[in-house]
Amino acid sequence: MWLGACTSSIGSWMQILAQSWLVYQLTDSSFYLGLDTFFGQIPVFLLSLFGGVFADRRSRRGLLLMSQFIQLASAFVLAALVATGVVRVWHIWCLSFAVGVAQAFGGPAYSALIPTLVDRKDLQNAIALNSIQFNLARVVGPALGGLALTKLGASWCFTLNGISYIAVIFSLLMIRPQFVPEKTAESVIKSMQVGIDFIRHRAGMLSLVALAFLTTLLSYPLITFLPVMARDIFHGGANTFTLFLCLSGAGSVAGALFVAASQNHFGLAKRSLFTMLLLGVFITGFGLSRNIGISTALLFLAGASLMIVFAINSSLVQLYVSDTMRGRVMSVYNVAFRGGMPLGSLVSGLLIHQTSAPAIMAGNGLLVVLLALYFIFVRRDVVKL
Repeated sequence: MWLGACTSSIGSWMQILAQSWLVYQLTDSSFYLGLDTFFGQIPVFLLSLFGGVFADRRSRRGLLLMSQFIQLASAFVLAALVATGVVRVWHIWCLSFAVGVAQAFGGPAYSALIPTLVDRKDLQNAIALNSIQFNLARVVGPALGGLALTKLGASWCFTLNGISYIAVIFSLLMIRPQFVPEKTAESVIKSMQVGIDFIRHRAGMLSLVALAFLTTLLSYPLITFLPVMARDIFHGGANTFTLFLCLSGAGSVAGALFVAASQNHFGLAKRSLFTMLLLGVFITGFGLSRNIGISTALLFLAGASLMIVFAINSSLVQLYVSDTMRGRVMSVYNVAFRGGMPLGSLVSGLLIHQTSAPAIMAGNGLLVVLLALYFIFVRRDVVKL
């Protein structure tokens, strides 16, 4: 499963790089760039709760297979549009939306499936190792994508991404999950309500969901608007953008390795919040820096910090939920986690259009610092976990 997901993630990051550069070239607009991320992520925000219910009453492997086939088809359609020279930005937005719908149902199923493949004592390590494959792909994918983009063209990036889905489809057909959800006559709305009630009444869970939303809202624009920073601030091209993405991904791999290697499972929430404090400092520094060496180092550290925060918080949520509730609870968490991405990208894109990318980056970083301080000193239910 790890190998299949890693191969597919590499292809996805090749597409992310090529698609971001293509949208910016077609429109020359940071707002349209943010809008592409918005269309790709908003279905996750709107539909993941339904996806979580289905993940607790249907075969999680079956839901994932459906999701992968839709994403495979979308990649090949975009490759054909670019290769024939008829691509328009609205085509890209529509395909991003289709992929987002697929991920809205595949995401909760994937989050619920992974813990059923390992023992409870290995859960934190499994989540960290899963983060490693995703972020290893953030290093390898943009590097390969940058080569394919400059040497072969964007259509090849999309074609290779479509081919990469075959690996994860093959791995899904091979695995045998230990837990398969039982069928139920309970209505979809009732099942959804049970999951939401669990989060509301479990100490600290609501704060973890809020943290997931606010952290991605403020930190994800760092990734979304790297093309703007690369071209307009550092006066580079696709190679500079590729370098930024690779270093951010390398930092995330380092952060995930740190979490996987950690033997101390006590005080996880406190460790996450203090790392979040550092994350805000690094994002602010990246916004203010005009030296490419310092900026790349700050991107690496921001990537590491962001991954430590997300891996620990995700582990905390998974540790407090049973297999029968996992799909619904993780769907709510994913709504918050993924919902912050499109909204943050859209708002930051508008603000960048009015001001500048460095100013918004620095401002977002300061808000992350204030958010961490609030949960450390004021809203202390997370610290006690």
